[in-house]
Amino acid sequence: MIPLFRIFRLRKYRFIHQTKLIHHTPNFRQVLSETKNNENEKTSNVYESNVVNVLKKRGFVNSLTSPNVINHVNKPTTVYCGVDPTASSLHLGNLLALIGLFHFNILGHRTIVLIGGATGSIGDPSGRNTERSPLSSSIVENNVLAIDRQLRKFFNNGRNYASRRGFIIENENNNNVIIKNNFEWFQKMTALDLLNDIGRYLRVGTMLSKDSVKSRMENEGGISFTEFSYQLLQAYDYWYLYNYHDCQIQLGGSDQWGNITAGIDLIQKKKINKVWNADTQNSTNSTNSTNSTNSTNSTNLTETNYKGNVDNKKSKDAFGITIPLLLTSSGEKFGKSAGNAIWLDDKMTSTYEFYQVYAKKKKFI
Repeated sequence: MIPLFRIFRLRKYRFIHQTKLIHHTPNFRQVLSETKNNENEKTSNVYESNVVNVLKKRGFVNSLTSPNVINHVNKPTTVYCGVDPTASSLHLGNLLALIGLFHFNILGHRTIVLIGGATGSIGDPSGRNTERSPLSSSIVENNVLAIDRQLRKFFNNGRNYASRRGFIIENENNNNVIIKNNFEWFQKMTALDLLNDIGRYLRVGTMLSKDSVKSRMENEGGISFTEFSYQLLQAYDYWYLYNYHDCQIQLGGSDQWGNITAGIDLIQKKKINKVWNADTQNSTNSTNSTNSTNSTNSTNLTETNYKGNVDNKKSKDAFGITIPLLLTSSGEKFGKSAGNAIWLDDKMTSTYEFYQVYAKKKKFI
């Protein structure tokens, strides 16, 4: 588990230098606090440019779906992280992922935060022993608006901090953070669309093997079909952002590994299917024009051939990066699911209570 001091105290001339405790202000806690350096001191050209290496050095990387992601981020790419609006505020567990996402942002990568306006009404079963109580659409909508405001303040404060410290942000055209709501695409999806566009590509055996599902099935209460289907929806989120926003990396907590890999699996299989359809159509057209007698063989491609064709077309890969979870000394997860969330809204967790979290570091692993 990542030591807490590794999160909030970083090396000299790094982006955050000897940070004090996070300031708890009404306009969102300043994740990036004051340093002892002169505000005009230039720190460019001393910051590691490969964001994955930056995160690894700071203990922010738990797992990579492929080591190729390290080379992939040497050029600007698009990364996303999702949050579900099951409460009106983000919490400390979300903060770790957002700090990781912010490192991508300041190093010139296009960043997307996805608010689960649709999936938030279902609830992620990861890390839970019981099913989440359903939320009304009005509550979810209000939570989406509140979290949207928090996110904008977080990234605005962070970029202002970097600017004051003379940090040179690469590829400034990529500096803007995009905030999306998955209700945008799920509101148009029917049950038949779900089964045809998502369900046919994912195997039940693989879904049952996910830790979030296995742990629940071992309990007396089991898991509902609604929660079991959550990974289908998150997988589609990744595919949608990959397909329409050129997003190739998903960032999340280590408990999201199953959901992230489900998304990568869906992307790969839909790419294969797309190439199959294209090759079949091309072969059919060619057959019609040449009256070839070998038309049947020309379209009888194996799965290995699909993958080969995808590679030949230089199709873009999809990656996942997970960060360690923040745990108590007893190994329990900090967050909404465990009922011990440290909220980033001072109306939900007071300034004093927030300070005590760091004053008593023995609470963390």
